[in-house]
Amino acid sequence: MALEKWLAITSVALFAMFSGQIFSIYNFMVDVPEDFEYAQAFEANPKILQFISIGAAPAGVLGAVAFIMSKHYGSKQVGALIVLGGVILLVGMLVSYSLVDKIEEQYITDTVLYIPIVFMIMSAPTIGFGLYLIKHKRERPTKRYF
Repeated sequence: MALEKWLAITSVALFAMFSGQIFSIYNFMVDVPEDFEYAQAFEANPKILQFISIGAAPAGVLGAVAFIMSKHYGSKQVGALIVLGGVILLVGMLVSYSLVDKIEEQYITDTVLYIPIVFMIMSAPTIGFGLYLIKHKRERPTKRYF
């Protein structure tokens, strides 16, 4: 398998990991255990920023590198993987954003409110670039006979 396919596969895996991490922290903020001794000192902002730097940022970079490597000849497989990563990110952020209304008031910050929206918006160009790769056909070089 070519390098760009492995980069796209890794990008999909990191998008899935990021979506799962955001969902898990939002789910935790909805149902904080009663015996959690650090409930008053818990802040979601550092964890969310850590999840972005571990999952979403590398996934976006890997998807962009895979796109750049295969944009001249087009690749249905790489394009489909990039679209899959964008769809996973979109669905994960939609599910996470649906939990915002249930989160306890003490955990609500601007980061908690707006991160799912930002990454829902980011998923649209990701899907678009993947669709471009799927639709792009290889250009044949012109033959010069003389």
